[in-house]
Amino acid sequence: MHYRSFYTFCLLVLFLISCKKDKSEKEEELDEGKAVITLSVPTGFPYPSIPADNEPTRYRIELGRRLFTDPILSRDSSISCSSCHKDDLYFTDGLAVPIGINNLAGTRNAPSLLNVAYQPYFLWDGGVPKLEQQVLAPIEAHNEMDYDVNLVVDRLNRIESYRDAFNKAYDQNASVFALTRAIACYERTLFSTSSRFDDYQYNNNAAALNASEFNGMNLFFGERGECFHCHGTYNFTDNSFKNNGLYLNYADSGRARITTLQSDVGKFKVPSLRNIVYTAPYMHDGSMNTLEEVVEHYNLGGKAHINKSGLLRPLNLTSQEKTDLVNFLKAL
Repeated sequence: MHYRSFYTFCLLVLFLISCKKDKSEKEEELDEGKAVITLSVPTGFPYPSIPADNEPTRYRIELGRRLFTDPILSRDSSISCSSCHKDDLYFTDGLAVPIGINNLAGTRNAPSLLNVAYQPYFLWDGGVPKLEQQVLAPIEAHNEMDYDVNLVVDRLNRIESYRDAFNKAYDQNASVFALTRAIACYERTLFSTSSRFDDYQYNNNAAALNASEFNGMNLFFGERGECFHCHGTYNFTDNSFKNNGLYLNYADSGRARITTLQSDVGKFKVPSLRNIVYTAPYMHDGSMNTLEEVVEHYNLGGKAHINKSGLLRPLNLTSQEKTDLVNFLKAL
C-alpha cells in the first residue's frame, strides 16, 4: 500500500473508532439520564409514594425544574410557578395571596411546596387529588396564569430544546401528560430537613433546643397546648381539613366548595408547620402576619363558628408559655 494511502486509511480507522466512542459515550449518558434514581429522603421521613408512570429520573427532574421556573406556562409569559413559590422564601412568595398576570390578586395564600411529596391531595380545599394534576389549577386559573394547557403544549413544541428534553424524559414531544408529570417529578425532590428539632429528635442531641424551646415542645406535644392533635407527624400535619374558628362568616367556603356540604364550610387543609417562621403570612388567606398572632388565636380558642373543630378551646397560656411555644415553632 502506498504510504499516503496507508496514512489516509489509518486516519479513517481512527476517525471511525472516535465516532464509535463518541456514540457510546452519548448512549451511556442518555441511559444514565433515563435511569430511575432514588430520592434523598430526610431522616425520620418515609419514602414517598410515587406513581409507576412517573418514577424520578435525572432528565425528568431537570425538565420539571426548567418548566417550573419558565414563565412560558402563563398566557402573557410574565409569571412562572417559581413566581409564587420562590426557593429563597422556602417555596412561598411572602404575600397574603399571590399576584397573577395583569396584577390580578389570588384568593388564597400560596403554601410552601417543601415536602409536597407527602401530601395526599392539594390546594387548601383538597380539590386536586394528585400532584401530577396540581399544576393544571394555576395554569388555567383566570387570576393566575390564565392559559389553556393545550396551548402551553403547542408553545413548548415550537421550541426545539423543549421537544428534545421531553423526548429524553418521556419518549414523546411535549404533551399534557408529560408536562404535568415533569413538574410533579421535580416537586417531589423538594425536601426540608435538618432543623434543630430534627437534630434533637433524630440525632439525640439534647443541646439542640434551649430551655424555652424545650418547654414549648412539651406544650406542643402535650394536652396543655393540644397542637399535636393536628400537627404531630414527621411533617407536622395530619393532612386533615379543619375549621379553626378564624371567622364567624367565611367569604371563602373552603372544603365545602368541593363537597357542597354545609358541615365543611370554613374547613381548610391543615398546613405543615415545618419552616413556619420563614413562610409568613399565615392562614388560608394570609390574614395573620406573625407567629405570635397565630398562637394567640389558638390560645383564645377561635371564634364560635358552628363548624369549628372540637379540639379548639381556650388554652389560657401564660405570657411565658406563649413565648416558649413560638420559640419551639421557630426550631422547626
